[in-house]
Amino acid sequence: MQLYEIGPKIKELRKNKKITQESLSKLSGISRVTLGKLERGEVSSVSIKTLDIILDALSYEIDIKYRNSNSFGLPALDEL
Repeated sequence: MQLYEIGPKIKELRKNKKITQESLSKLSGISRVTLGKLERGEVSSVSIKTLDIILDALSYEIDIKYRNSNSFGLPALDEL
């Protein structure tokens, strides 16, 4: 998932739980303005810690998977 896809996904999860931006911003300790920019994909970088806090407030967690690869994110031939 790319950074620009994370914000809209957070928005979708938030709306599914019927939580306002204001409530989620208070639960996660970030400003509502920053949360809004993140949801719109206007934030150029965000820390894993911040994402973890936001997702924890929504009862989700980050799942990081290691991809054994020699070439900067591209799968090796034996992975295809």
